[in-house]
Amino acid sequence: MIRSPPSEGPAETGQSGFRIVLADDHALIREGLKLLISTLGEHDVVGEAADGASLLQLLPVAKPDLLVLDLGMPGLTGLSYIRGLRESFPRLKILILTANSEARTVEGALAAGIAGYLVKGGDLGEFFEALAALQRKETYVSPPLRAVLQSNVHAPTPSEVPFDAIAHVPLTRRERELLVLIARGATARDAATVLRISPLTARKHRENLMRKLDLHSAAELAAFAVRLGLPAG
Repeated sequence: MIRSPPSEGPAETGQSGFRIVLADDHALIREGLKLLISTLGEHDVVGEAADGASLLQLLPVAKPDLLVLDLGMPGLTGLSYIRGLRESFPRLKILILTANSEARTVEGALAAGIAGYLVKGGDLGEFFEALAALQRKETYVSPPLRAVLQSNVHAPTPSEVPFDAIAHVPLTRRERELLVLIARGATARDAATVLRISPLTARKHRENLMRKLDLHSAAELAAFAVRLGLPAG
């Protein structure tokens, strides 16, 4: 677990713009992002880091609202690093900007609590769209990745085989998709992003699942999904 000093995590600014920390091991990428952000005139870059260790030292000092993070940066220990950041700095929004576009990585990052996911080499306009979405307190995933996630959910995989064990329970296709995501650690908000439905609809499907399976909490539902044999994330 990543722990922050007693000084607490990033604080709210009370302004519309973000206090941003850029974390990428390529100086050219950081300079390019600073230039892009400066064109908007409402956000401030308050720090930069080139590796995981320096980022952990910087965050309590800079107190950003938003971290733009490259998953390929040295010193990151996979998605556990993100989970540690979310635990230590719960108010910090994390926008992933990386070269990794694998559906499993995107799903895992969403389940870990990130606020957005972009792939390097994408449309520059997506970066601005992501910032705007995060200001509206929405989760943002670039359109090409949404298509990948959607196809990954619908593709027939061995993960669907265990449903034979509960064939007597009349689950809808959407409820089965949600159960697969829950087994991977996704919250209702995460599942809503992947399935491209509203968080309210995702919660309703989750409530229906608990009623049909005679379960009484989201934790019980997640444990049931794993016991059923669905792959955990």
